[in-house]
Amino acid sequence: MARAKQRIGHGLPDQAPQARPHDRDSGRRALFANVRGDFVGGTTAALLAIPISMGYGILALSPLGAEAIPFAALAGLYALLCGGLTALALGANTTMIYAPRSIASYLFAALALHQIVQSPHPFVQAASFEQKLAIVFIFGLLAGGFQILFGLLRLGSLVRYVAAPVMGGFQNAAALLIFVAQIPALLGLPGGHSLQETLAAIPHFQPLTLAAGVITAVFMLNGAQLSRRIPPSLLGLIAGFAAYYLFAAVASRDAIGPVIGTLPTDLPWPRFVPEFIDLLSDPGFYSVLPGLASAAASLAVVASLDALLCARLITQDSGQRLQGNRELVRLGAGNMVSACFGGISNGFNLASSFANHRGGARGPLSILFSCGAVLVGLLALPPVIALLPRTVIAGVLAAVAIQLVDRRTLKLLGNLLLPRRRFSQSMGVDLAVICATAAIAIAVNIVVAVAFGIAVTVVFFLLRMSQSAIRREFRCTDVRSRRAREVHHLDILTLHGRRILVIELEGPFFFGSAEKLAQRVDATLDVDIDFVIVDIRRVNEIDSTGARILVETHDRLTRHGRHLLLSGLAARPELAVFLRDMGVTAALTQAKVFDDTDGALEWAEDRLILGELGAIDAGAEFPFAQLPIFAGMSAADLAAITPRLQRRVFKRGEIVFREGAPGREMFIIAKGTASVHVQLPGTARTTRLVTFSPGTAFGELALLDRGKRSATVEADGYLVCHVLPLPQFDAIAREHPAAAIRLLHNLDRELAARLRLANRTIHMLAG
Repeated sequence: MARAKQRIGHGLPDQAPQARPHDRDSGRRALFANVRGDFVGGTTAALLAIPISMGYGILALSPLGAEAIPFAALAGLYALLCGGLTALALGANTTMIYAPRSIASYLFAALALHQIVQSPHPFVQAASFEQKLAIVFIFGLLAGGFQILFGLLRLGSLVRYVAAPVMGGFQNAAALLIFVAQIPALLGLPGGHSLQETLAAIPHFQPLTLAAGVITAVFMLNGAQLSRRIPPSLLGLIAGFAAYYLFAAVASRDAIGPVIGTLPTDLPWPRFVPEFIDLLSDPGFYSVLPGLASAAASLAVVASLDALLCARLITQDSGQRLQGNRELVRLGAGNMVSACFGGISNGFNLASSFANHRGGARGPLSILFSCGAVLVGLLALPPVIALLPRTVIAGVLAAVAIQLVDRRTLKLLGNLLLPRRRFSQSMGVDLAVICATAAIAIAVNIVVAVAFGIAVTVVFFLLRMSQSAIRREFRCTDVRSRRAREVHHLDILTLHGRRILVIELEGPFFFGSAEKLAQRVDATLDVDIDFVIVDIRRVNEIDSTGARILVETHDRLTRHGRHLLLSGLAARPELAVFLRDMGVTAALTQAKVFDDTDGALEWAEDRLILGELGAIDAGAEFPFAQLPIFAGMSAADLAAITPRLQRRVFKRGEIVFREGAPGREMFIIAKGTASVHVQLPGTARTTRLVTFSPGTAFGELALLDRGKRSATVEADGYLVCHVLPLPQFDAIAREHPAAAIRLLHNLDRELAARLRLANRTIHMLAG
């Protein structure tokens, strides 16, 4: 796939090459710290952008007919020049190249066709060619204004939420229409006719003209394999130019298609500003202005989305920071200035931007060098541009159309048509939206297609909000708390742990998704579930409806003698404040709100065990003979070990031993609990690993590896322990080896049980 992308080039973000290894900019560089690299990168970017920008200009103004072709070639170059200089004037600090884009140029052409060429308004029909040109460039002026508005209102992030299938539909419609629009020029037929008229004239096509256009497209599509030094678009242009004039030398003039023709040779200046003023002073113009404004808004939405996607890819490659809203303001201002000069709309050119950075550019000076090269081209190249064959430009645009086809659409079609490929329902929905958007853009007009795309995006958003927020759920038989318990209590949790249910949520918890949780909890009322733990650590937002449903769910469970616990608030402090303000914390009580799921699980397990056995741990100390670590021992073994144990008492908060201290003792809890904490690397914070309850042992590794303590143990309350010092164990091993072996055997069994439980928990969480 990567090889194919390199071969065909790139037209939209999904066709962009992968970023190569590069040096990440560590900060703002001095403007002139990298003059040579900026010059080489900027000049290379200009050489790559100049031919393709002329092609986009011709594409954008082609609906106006052959008379507009000379102006169209310059329109792409004016956009390239004005966009970069305006961005620099507004403080751009980037290596991105502001240049025309395929999809924006297609939209420009489609809107020109529907709003001017096919317009039923008498004002437009009676307009002169110069006035029609001015009306076309008002598209760019208004669209630029909308883009500035998007940036000032900080809508840059919202524009990016247009559904991907909608953009895929625009891409495919643009690719098809761009390719079809090049057929007359490729065949040497006169333009400005319908597709039916063009097809009827095919018997009169010019083979040599077609050959020159095909050679151009082939060299452009395969340029990356043919030469690493010459950009593919420039290579295709050179090959097509040479082929055309070679054919012209051996054939009659009537056997080969036309060239662009004489271009205006004036210096670039805002020549359309007076035309704009004349239009605004004409009352008849205001009858068509609403349609132009809606069309410009459509252009602004799609072009802004395309620009932001491109900018994200470019900044990932260059390591620079993307400021989407500011870039929209710069882009919009550049498009307004470009319209005043007679230029089309800009975006961010992927190929030129990548070439700029990889050519050595590291700062905005490269944009200035690039604009300087474009200005030199505008002043020196008009005689050469006038000699460019239209079939060569058509070949370039045909190659662009092939590059523009949405790769995701091709993948979906492959999954649908090829055997042994998975095709899910969601893939079918995406493919349907792609086809519908493309069909509307082709059969109706682009404004309706944009409206349809926005409607689809809203529907997708509502459906996504109404989907269940439940990430997964599990019972306490699968995952338990970190509290270590004696074997009898573990047996109870094995038998009855299914009565504890953990529900993990993720994403936004709004009206639709919250209702799905309420329905799931209601279903637990018919089964043997006593504790429901709702984990919100992956929830990014809760609205008032979601908070209300949590309270109502708690009330229903309480009426049935069940418990609702809320966990994960330590990871979402802002949600904790919101839930407190909405009365959720007060309704559940603070006792049922936990920082993490482990604490909630421990609370539920304790009450489940107490419910089964009563307060067995609340009275006297754990019977010595029933300690699991002494299981299976004879009276002689116990007699050998018991005198060597020391009884110690710890108060609440007292440290039993600290992390890093020498390990010289093993502790057996007779009463109370103790928690194990470790310090998080690089911070002063600690986290709980496990809590030991009566009947369990800790610090046993001192008998095995005799190393340093790996964690800190703290008494949770009044704690009573039987302590076996290492010298006493050594004495037991010498004098009563059978008792020592039995003790180590029981320790191994308890460690194995803990490891088995940890493995099951990890497997459950990973799954």
